[in-house]
Amino acid sequence: MGPIKLAIGDMLITFMWVFISSTFGLLSSFIASAIGVQTIAWAPIVIITFIIFVFVFIFTLIGEFLGGASFNPTGNASFYAAGVGDDSLISMALRFPAQAAGAVGGALAIMEVMPDKYKHMIEGPALKVDTHTGAIAEGVLTLVITFVVLLILLRGPQNAIFKTWLLAVATVAIIMPGAAYTGPSLNPANHLKYAVA
Repeated sequence: MGPIKLAIGDMLITFMWVFISSTFGLLSSFIASAIGVQTIAWAPIVIITFIIFVFVFIFTLIGEFLGGASFNPTGNASFYAAGVGDDSLISMALRFPAQAAGAVGGALAIMEVMPDKYKHMIEGPALKVDTHTGAIAEGVLTLVITFVVLLILLRGPQNAIFKTWLLAVATVAIIMPGAAYTGPSLNPANHLKYAVA
């Protein structure tokens, strides 16, 4: 697929991911209330892991349908650096701005359709420590998640469902320690969407 079509696919899938992923906290809260486990300490972690698993699996299928589109610029950069895939500098130069535009569009769209009483649940990441500590935390956590994702995708199991489950568990395991610093923001599109919107 040509780089322009791939960039358009990236923009579409990033728009959809930002729109949907912004509701994960709300969805997790609804599920916990519906099954009556909101008082169990480990329940939110299991629920959010399952939600991430389901949506990453669905978005992987959508990305394949769109010719290899991706919603995470870090993933694109790490695969390019590892020499995996068909990306060139030109395609990367087209994909990053397209993903940024998709992220901003998704953030603006979810802010328009979300009822006012739930808008506090879709706020983006915020720095909870000093700038240097936050930057170091984000850098280390991004390095770790990128390494783990590359390890799972390139050397992990062949079963797509098990691979996606490992990705969901790894994502939650890495996001949890980062929540004390900047919130769940290891995806650059997640940072950008609220900064611009």
